[in-house]
Amino acid sequence: MHFIRALSLATALIAASAGAQPFAGGDIVVDHPWARATPKGAAVGVGYFTLRNNGHAADVLTGIRSEAAGAVQMHESKMDGGVMRMDEIASLAIPPGGSVTFKPGGNHAMFIDLKAPFTKGGHFTATLNFEHAGKIAVDFTIEGVGAAAPGMEMK
Repeated sequence: MHFIRALSLATALIAASAGAQPFAGGDIVVDHPWARATPKGAAVGVGYFTLRNNGHAADVLTGIRSEAAGAVQMHESKMDGGVMRMDEIASLAIPPGGSVTFKPGGNHAMFIDLKAPFTKGGHFTATLNFEHAGKIAVDFTIEGVGAAAPGMEMK
């Protein structure tokens, strides 16, 4: 029981330190949108977030757009025969009462043909398009190049 309380407190502290703000539309909530800073000259960046469906019916993330990049693709990373593969996905279902997390080593948003580098401490906006919830504009916080989660730098 103490472990669960400690884990809940740690999660809340991470969210607070990362300036976490949920963004919502319809039954969908977008939590902790963040991206990694990009090295100088990089044309591609990556973004992460968690989608929660508070409704009683599934919804589908059908695409992402951002003025920060020429294109945005959704990707899924998975192990295939001992090799990590990254495949583009056209859409992603969020089950009723469930959630889907875009995180390092898993699903992620790939921002292609960046208009400017992603710089630690900066922000950019993107619009997530859903089948039922419609468009939800979110503000991505840019963490360090090696960030593993919002507010958590890898050493």
